[in-house]
Amino acid sequence: MSENIQKGSVSGNGLSKAVIADMLSKNFDKLPDIDQKLFVYGPLYLGGNGGLAGLISNSLYRRALNVTQARITSSLPMAVLPFLTTYALYTATVSSPLMSGDLNCPTCVIVRGALVGVVGAGLYPILLALPVNIGLAVRYSTSPMPEKGNPLQHWVDLSRPVLRKMRAVLLLQVVFGAYMSSRHFDTYTKLAQITFAPSEEELKD
Repeated sequence: MSENIQKGSVSGNGLSKAVIADMLSKNFDKLPDIDQKLFVYGPLYLGGNGGLAGLISNSLYRRALNVTQARITSSLPMAVLPFLTTYALYTATVSSPLMSGDLNCPTCVIVRGALVGVVGAGLYPILLALPVNIGLAVRYSTSPMPEKGNPLQHWVDLSRPVLRKMRAVLLLQVVFGAYMSSRHFDTYTKLAQITFAPSEEELKD
């Protein structure tokens, strides 16, 4: 995006944020169909990755704690909560700021997307799976619980092999989050050009 368009999208020629957001929204249909679909469904794809990471981490902790009961009961929240969290985080930090003209730095967009990928779709599912499966292990007495002396160290030791196995998943989430946000910024660039570029009549004047 050229400097003029970037300045126009930042300042909106003195327009308010609400007006800028409305202008961008009205021109959204003028984008190529593939760009529209990627912008709308991209956060869902990333959220789906978060749900998949939740199921994987849940399975790893179940094996570590020898939990065989309540498979569906534990899997459902581990898929749904990371999906919703990742979708909400990405929408709040990337999609919405872009569509309101508040985010014009490509590096910032990519960093935000990568962070959402690693935190919302990576670390959060892992951290969520631990207490869920601890509760199941206690309820069904499938694994010995730590002694009163240092329970935190016990759970850290239990989590180390899970984290090692999840490293590839975390890396994938970072890469996918960065890629998705990069594509979304490209879409925003096209939208800003359509919205703020001088029309042919203005150029003639």
